[in-house]
Amino acid sequence: MSGVSKTVSIALAGLTRLRLAIASLSMMAAMVALAPPALAAKDAGEMTVDKLLQAVVKVHTRVPAQARTARGLGTEREGSGVIIAKDGLIVTIGYLILEATEIDVVDHRGRTRPAEFVGYDHDSGFGLIRMRGAADVEPLEFGDSSKLTERQPVMVASFAGAKDAIPAVVVSRREFAGYWEYLLDNAIFTSPPHYNWGGAALIGADGRLLGIGSLIVGDAVEGQQVPGNMFVPIDLLKPIMGDLLAKGRAAKLPKPWLGMHTEEIRGRVFVTRVTAAGPAQKAGIEPGDIVIGIGDAGVSSMADLYRKMWALGTAGVEVPLKILHGTDVQERVVHSADRYQFLKLRPSY
Repeated sequence: MSGVSKTVSIALAGLTRLRLAIASLSMMAAMVALAPPALAAKDAGEMTVDKLLQAVVKVHTRVPAQARTARGLGTEREGSGVIIAKDGLIVTIGYLILEATEIDVVDHRGRTRPAEFVGYDHDSGFGLIRMRGAADVEPLEFGDSSKLTERQPVMVASFAGAKDAIPAVVVSRREFAGYWEYLLDNAIFTSPPHYNWGGAALIGADGRLLGIGSLIVGDAVEGQQVPGNMFVPIDLLKPIMGDLLAKGRAAKLPKPWLGMHTEEIRGRVFVTRVTAAGPAQKAGIEPGDIVIGIGDAGVSSMADLYRKMWALGTAGVEVPLKILHGTDVQERVVHSADRYQFLKLRPSY
């Protein structure tokens, strides 16, 4: 058994005991039991689990049936968000709020408060909203996710509070390619899995926010069937925070987008779905096609496809795809688009 797998097994075996410890002890005391050297945090004895997790709220959104993302993500979405400023600013995972016309936040007291869309960044996956009225809890401070390494203990928490929070272990830091034209260079993978993962808070031993929950996965340890969660590192939010607050999106040139969902199987990239009226559909690409190259360069993975596509230029550039359609190799030139213009994020766009 590998060192990482052994760590996961220990975490799973002790889960019931640790849940009881979390419910009864302070957050910092529970973390001391997991990793004594890591805890020299200020006010450690005063920060109880309940108090710390008051900053983790429920996010509920409603999306029009005609919205671009309604088919894939639904018209009603629910997950978690984390209060990060006294003015009610909340960070969550972006897919919860994409194209939402109504956003509500339920706080730790069960109060429902309306919220407004602030910003979305596709490259990272983060979304920002702001609930009406100032926060009456202590916001979670950002930690340094760049220092988070394998085998470090963390806490995963959803809007359900301390009763639903679980201790976990970082089991991998690695690249993650999503089927929706999404790529993280250094995602955080934890185990055991939390089943309210969308927008969940990844909290370090010092009580600071290290990431936001995106997915539940079956291979948290690369190449092994170990269930867990994938988190977006909070460090990716820091450099774009000002832009999101001021403009609703990061101030950088948009990457080319094809509207093509893919799946990687044994080094081949299969098209599983194309977005209605999106660039790929307009170019005649169909589910079942296999992407074998961009121009004269071969494609060996989803990440390889994305990097080669994005290297061609910004949104609007023509992407020359080589496709295996049935038994025929075909060349299709896709006129890429700006995903932000395609989505109806808010009227000002």
